[in-house]
Amino acid sequence: MQEIWQDAKYRVLANAEISDALDFFGLPGSAHGLSGVTGTFRLFGPAYTLRFAPVDQQNPGTVGDFIDDVLPGQVIVLDNGGRTDCTVWGGILSQIARSRGIAGTVIHGVCRDVEEGVECGYPIFSRGTFMRTGKDRVQVEAVNQSVSLGDVRVNKGDLVCGDRDGIVVVPASRIQEVLDKALAIHETEQSIVDSVKSGLTLKQARAKLGYHQLQRSQ
Repeated sequence: MQEIWQDAKYRVLANAEISDALDFFGLPGSAHGLSGVTGTFRLFGPAYTLRFAPVDQQNPGTVGDFIDDVLPGQVIVLDNGGRTDCTVWGGILSQIARSRGIAGTVIHGVCRDVEEGVECGYPIFSRGTFMRTGKDRVQVEAVNQSVSLGDVRVNKGDLVCGDRDGIVVVPASRIQEVLDKALAIHETEQSIVDSVKSGLTLKQARAKLGYHQLQRSQ
């Protein structure tokens, strides 16, 4: 059965429109400080989440082989507490994820081996890049539980969207209404452009089509 978000009509949406729709419903979801690092900026899919913690010297774990359990089309969301001194994603993972049809990776932290991600065309969004491994520094703490992308909470199955503007997250229970509102915003904004091309001033077109109220709840 096709998920709601897989409907082709939603593929025209930009994150700016989804962010405005989230504002309309009073929902958080626009994750500040994350940007694409591999030059492949489009991702769209349900979250597979992991949370890392500093390594437990008495009971050490690993950075994990979680990639074996991720399904095609999912977006891997890694919460490393925003750390920028060690990585939780590198070139081996990028190549395997790309070969398995995983939609992309989003990291509350940093990644390395960026060139390998670029070469295989795999989307990665993070807070930056740094070469030092997370091995023996952090370990997997939780899988498919709530994680953080800074000021945005992400749960398993939430819709994660990435483009050149960054990352937005839509709660799983609100996907259809948020995407439908974003689509209405997209169509209104296109109508404004068409109206100006047909002779209206921008002020007239915006007033006619309610541009300044698009993101405001009624």
